[in-house]
Amino acid sequence: MMSEWINQIKWDDNGLVPAIAQETGTGKILMMAWMNRESLQLTRETGHAVYFSRSRQKLWHKGEESGHQQIVKSIRVDCDADVVLLEVEQKGGIACHTGRHNCFYRELHGDEWVEVLPVIKDPNQIYG
Repeated sequence: MMSEWINQIKWDDNGLVPAIAQETGTGKILMMAWMNRESLQLTRETGHAVYFSRSRQKLWHKGEESGHQQIVKSIRVDCDADVVLLEVEQKGGIACHTGRHNCFYRELHGDEWVEVLPVIKDPNQIYG
């Protein structure tokens, strides 16, 4: 049975809410993903970030393949209750599947997106 706190979230028509992972200590935004009720409940229960993959239509335990788990320090909701903010400790220093520290590694320079963050570890070495 879901607690009342989870019912206060404004879920979209697909039963999802955007979730932002923010690095504890630095305040850097690491990534954005989606959560459903089950993933948010599991995140709270386990203390590890669990998301919902829209492309695979299943739960996604952050770091299940890469080992780059997110240890949840705080769960917040915005003023409209339609965005979740997770303050996390990022294990291994890599949050992005591209092998970078975070997913926001491209910056608009004029009319083109330029990669401004280095690859820490080759994704082929992470995922095989």
